[in-house]
This record gives sequence, C-alpha cells and structure tokens, in this order.
Amino acid sequence: MSSIDPTTMWIVIVGMAVGSFVLRFVFIGFVGDRAMPSWLLRHLRYTAVAILPALIAPLVVWPAATGGQPDLPRTSAATVALVVGLLTKNVIAAIFSGAATLYGLLYLIG
Repeated sequence: MSSIDPTTMWIVIVGMAVGSFVLRFVFIGFVGDRAMPSWLLRHLRYTAVAILPALIAPLVVWPAATGGQPDLPRTSAATVALVVGLLTKNVIAAIFSGAATLYGLLYLIG
C-alpha cells in the first residue's frame, strides 16, 4: 500500500470542496431566482427516481460477492423488490421485501 503525501491529500480535499461549492453555487446563486423552463423541470423530476436503480443495478448484474456472476438470491431479491414497488407504490416496502428475500435466500442456499 502506497503512502499519500499529506500535501497532495489536502490539495485534493480543498479542490473537491471548492468544486462542490462552485457546482452548487451555479444553480443556487445564478439560477435560483429565475424560472426554469417546463421541459427542464419535467426532466429534473425523474432524477431522484433514477438514482436508486442506478446504484442497485450493478450489484444485481455483476455482484462482487460472487465474483461478478449473477446468482439466484440477488436476482430474486431485485425481482421481488421491483414487483412490490410496482404493486404498492411504496419504496420502503420494496426495499424491505427485497432485503428479506435476499437474506432469506442466502440463508437457505448458503
């Protein structure tokens, strides 16, 4: 494991802090008092909905726990969570049903 120079580490931390501030300021400071076009607001409405599947999909398709090979517990858990989410329109129920399916099948199979 290589050692990181403290100066380099602080440069990266400060650079990321400045970059994060500038990115947020562009939207809040420059655009915050203006009305956004309806087409942009329509697209921004789906951003939050797309984040959770984007985080979960790689863990189902290429799970690190199995060396990148899809397996029955993860695929079943994703399917159950999707079906419960579609039927109930409840994110919490979908997450917990998927987690229960995953851990239940890992316990039964493993």
